[in-house]
Amino acid sequence: QVQLVESGGGLVQAGGSLRLSCQVSGRTFSNYAMGWFRQAPGKEREFVTAISRSGGSRSYADSAKGRFTISRDNAKNTVALQMNSLKPEDTGVYYCAASSMVVTTTRRSYDYDYWGQGTQVTVSS
Repeated sequence: QVQLVESGGGLVQAGGSLRLSCQVSGRTFSNYAMGWFRQAPGKEREFVTAISRSGGSRSYADSAKGRFTISRDNAKNTVALQMNSLKPEDTGVYYCAASSMVVTTTRRSYDYDYWGQGTQVTVSS
């Protein structure tokens, strides 16, 4: 079993930055590709970004490109999401997820085996 715990969410003004972190425990972290998803009120959960097992490959949703950066530290079993130039439309609950099914990256939520409980990000205008 794999446990994922997100942290770092909060309230920020538009144009500001936040750094989310996800601590993973329970299995060999480097055996999992990692991803971040988000869900805004009244909307479906959507892909934000993903990183391969080694960290050498990354994928971003168009809405995240140029503003968000995903990274991982396989020695510390953590994955981070640095979010800059935040917009009100970035508001939502952000979820960290782990996939044993792929080596590189995947945008498909059903490829992810494990999910965190989510952390709230609110961007005020």
